[in-house]
Amino acid sequence: MTTFFAVRKIHLSRRAFLRGAGAAIGLPLLDAMLPACATAAEKRAVQAPRRFVAMHYGLGFHAPYLVPKLAGTDYELSPYLEIVKDYRQQFTLISGVAHPEQRGQNGHSSELTWLTGARHPALPGFRNTISFDQYLAAKIGDQTRFPFLSLSAGGKDGLSWTANGINLEAEISPSQVFKALFVHGTPTEIKAQVAELRRGRSILDTVQAEAKALENSLGQADRQKLTQYFTAVRDLEQRMHASEAWVTKPKPQVNVKPPVDVTDRFDILATTRLMHDLITLALQTDSTRVIAYKAGGFNPVPKIPGVSTGWHDLSHHGQDEHKISELKIIEEAEFREINRFFGLLRAVNEGDSTLLDHTVVMLGSNLSNASAHDPTNLPILLAGGGFKHGRHLAFDRTNNAPFAGLFVSIAQRLGIETEKFAYATKPLSGLETV
Repeated sequence: MTTFFAVRKIHLSRRAFLRGAGAAIGLPLLDAMLPACATAAEKRAVQAPRRFVAMHYGLGFHAPYLVPKLAGTDYELSPYLEIVKDYRQQFTLISGVAHPEQRGQNGHSSELTWLTGARHPALPGFRNTISFDQYLAAKIGDQTRFPFLSLSAGGKDGLSWTANGINLEAEISPSQVFKALFVHGTPTEIKAQVAELRRGRSILDTVQAEAKALENSLGQADRQKLTQYFTAVRDLEQRMHASEAWVTKPKPQVNVKPPVDVTDRFDILATTRLMHDLITLALQTDSTRVIAYKAGGFNPVPKIPGVSTGWHDLSHHGQDEHKISELKIIEEAEFREINRFFGLLRAVNEGDSTLLDHTVVMLGSNLSNASAHDPTNLPILLAGGGFKHGRHLAFDRTNNAPFAGLFVSIAQRLGIETEKFAYATKPLSGLETV
């Protein structure tokens, strides 16, 4: 009984922060943020903000290892979907969709229009249109501190485009994203806090007094959520600190001919994990509800065991079995990280559901076959977000369904009243909500 009154004695704002010198850390959704007198409908509205995450893989995936042979709910898991099998009922594999007229200046130009649907990418006279994430940010971005986040595991050319066709630079530094999310104050305070983070001191140490006082005022369920959240923040900080520490550590000397080395900037898996952790924390704290993430795909050799050939070269395999087998190593590693990301989202409880239930994750590529630079028959993995999942939604491979129709479906799921985006004038057929 004491705990019950402790919970109801305190009422937190949905935008509550714990503050310390130069730092302010947002809080996840807690029961104490719900008004005691709120109606069931009001509680659902507070408990379940809808989010969107677009994850783009520039070199695509080898389709025979991703796309099931059969459509419907009884399909046999493909090799890549086998890796995420624990989430089978929480994702839909969509195949046979495309944007029209995507042959552009070169084989990869359609990357420019993956989130826009504009035609003839990079050809003379081309001007891009607004990307879907920016469309969403204009509709719902005022509900969070950051209207959107544009992130990249590689170059700074992001997926986001303004209505005037201007590309928005993506953030490639996990530490800068972390600072933007959690470090606040005067320039002097921010500088001091960043220095503390670099020395390995957790941002949680700065706000520990307020955190302790808050924990004493919460019920057991909220305390468990807070502990889970703080653990995720501290673990992320430790991994970021460890990654930075290696830069200053002296390297061992050996009396052998130096090999052709792959520097840490090619450690795509480590970068991926940090970005996935940051995306989860940004959504969990409701810092943003719209994220566009350029996930992977570059020319050099990625730092993945068993891979010795450049990633771009492998993706342009020309049906060479040796290259395909090495490419599979990379893409299986990517899907293991996707599986981990789904796990991060599902581990966060929000009311009677999870963060995955409330987040539409759309991942895929502008190419169905990078070797042929084919921008048709795109396979798209759609997860979470309150859609009815558990099947392969296959469209005509000759007459593809409009990819932008999926954007209309997602916008409607996020509560936006619209029937069109880009060239699409209706939602993608076959998708249902829970």
